[in-house]
Amino acid sequence: MNAYSQYQQNQILSASPEQILLMLYDGAIRFTRQAMYGLEEENLTIFHHGIQKSMAIITEFSNSLDREIGGEIAENLDALYHFMIRELTLANLHKDIAKLQVVERLLVDLRATWGEAVELNRNQPPLGSQTAAIKESAQTRPAEYVPFSVSR
Repeated sequence: MNAYSQYQQNQILSASPEQILLMLYDGAIRFTRQAMYGLEEENLTIFHHGIQKSMAIITEFSNSLDREIGGEIAENLDALYHFMIRELTLANLHKDIAKLQVVERLLVDLRATWGEAVELNRNQPPLGSQTAAIKESAQTRPAEYVPFSVSR
């Protein structure tokens, strides 16, 4: 194993689930762009390889959704992933770069959204510190304080 492969493997093994998700989006985007490049260069091997890899990642996104916890959001994501798989299938059948561009744009947008969510989550104080802040504020309230919901 060369040094670069070992570095990549270490990056993946030490990554958080959120970082792995973002890496997978990066891979799906890269493979979709690779398929576009293959089509532009009339290299069907590169084209098919890019589509296959992108479809595999998107399929895994769909398969890993937790519909019980995710509810409507998970269902909407699943529909979007299935749409992307259909577009990739049609792009493959008809050698249609416009369909690849649609998928690429969706992946870039989803990747940006997930990136923002990961960043917001990273900047949240730990749950224990939130609990401590709530307890502290409860101790500084005036003795006659009654929460609005109780006073009705």
